[in-house]
Amino acid sequence: MRESPRILIVDDEEHIRKILTIMLAKQGYRTESAADGLEALERLEQAPFDLVITDLRMPRLDGLDLLRRIKEHDPDLTVIIVTAFSSVETAVEAMRHGAYDYVSKPFREDVLLLTLEKALERRSILAENRKLRAEIQGRYDFSNFIGRSAAMQRVFEVIAKVAETKTTVLLLGESGTGKELAARSIHYNSPRRNKTFVAINCGAIPANLLESEFFGYARGAFSGAQKEKKGLFEEADGGTLFLDEVSDLPLDLQVKILRALQEEEIRRLGEAAPRKIDLRVIAAANKDLETEVEAGRFREDLFYRLNVIRLTLPPLRDRPDDVPLLARHFLEEVIARNGLPDRKISPEALRALARHDWPGNVRELSNVIEQAAIMAEGPLITPSDLPFSPQAPLSGGLAVVIPEDGRLDLKEALKQVSFLTERTLIARALAETSGNRTRAAGRLGISRRSLISKIQSLGLGPREEGAEEKGV
Repeated sequence: MRESPRILIVDDEEHIRKILTIMLAKQGYRTESAADGLEALERLEQAPFDLVITDLRMPRLDGLDLLRRIKEHDPDLTVIIVTAFSSVETAVEAMRHGAYDYVSKPFREDVLLLTLEKALERRSILAENRKLRAEIQGRYDFSNFIGRSAAMQRVFEVIAKVAETKTTVLLLGESGTGKELAARSIHYNSPRRNKTFVAINCGAIPANLLESEFFGYARGAFSGAQKEKKGLFEEADGGTLFLDEVSDLPLDLQVKILRALQEEEIRRLGEAAPRKIDLRVIAAANKDLETEVEAGRFREDLFYRLNVIRLTLPPLRDRPDDVPLLARHFLEEVIARNGLPDRKISPEALRALARHDWPGNVRELSNVIEQAAIMAEGPLITPSDLPFSPQAPLSGGLAVVIPEDGRLDLKEALKQVSFLTERTLIARALAETSGNRTRAAGRLGISRRSLISKIQSLGLGPREEGAEEKGV
């Protein structure tokens, strides 16, 4: 059973202390009392209190000085001032120094109890908010990142470096690789962690609402604008604005967003005067923005404004060693979230998971584990519980052709594996760079000349006479 709140009553008049003690005891509150500010500080050092009710005028240490000392020691401790009507001006001054509210003497019991109830409710909300904030920050703490692969270690290093700055970050990677998780981790490990993190999917808002959603509007700015509204830029003021799928922004809005970022100010629809903003921007895209710029679908100046620190999140198929770690983590989460009996993943199922191609990346793996955990018949998740065939092709669609007589020559099989693996990797690099051979060669770590030779030998493109001379 939860204990009732503890309240410290501070007043140099003994009869006032007694009246308040009896009044609060009737309501179930636990109380202690002190005759002046210095005695109150001694009580506060001896035990924790939920709230302090104090008079203003007292010997040795008055209520205003007591308030200042309390706020230096515990800024969250709620203080209510009780004062004579002639000292109301001083009570208002106390509120500027952190007092929650004041009640004038002679006070009415119902007024004091209502003020007390509201103050304790506010304290409870603040405590709950702190708890939630701590849970959120803990969730996005670096120690909770899962991934021992070299690619993910590099991601962690970059996040740790950029988190302490205000620098704009551009997150790239396929859908489901964890771009929003990375963005939140940057925010919650930054000096802005106690401010708002605003995430928006730029492709999910109807085009005719985009400007008002981003910048807000004044009352009467358009038909239906019954009252003024903050935009997302203002909501994120002091914190972080995460622009997911930024490549989906229409060109006309890109111009306005660029101006807002450069000038650090916005203008609501229907208002003439600009409003200053202070925020950190993190953008994400699963498209190649350089290709979008070349195609005229994304402004080059906005691209360079966003592309200060670029971080590419690797697809899950490129870090198979992380799959078992992630799978076990997601299993623990789904068991706790759904109250399921304890389950484990069999070694065979882990091997099947590691072999899967994961086109949906980490998001797909999370869904697969949740489905398997719920549908499994026993305490052990086996390959048959997975929603894909355990004999599915290896990453990249790799498959070995077996002769009709069932006999497979090992040397021939290895040739097939080598050929198909190389072909798959090159095809994927070309697809991810929209056919740009120079960038594809860079991703593969080979020269452009070698790439063109392999493209021709593997049948990935028509043989072109003088291709090197033409710069194809």
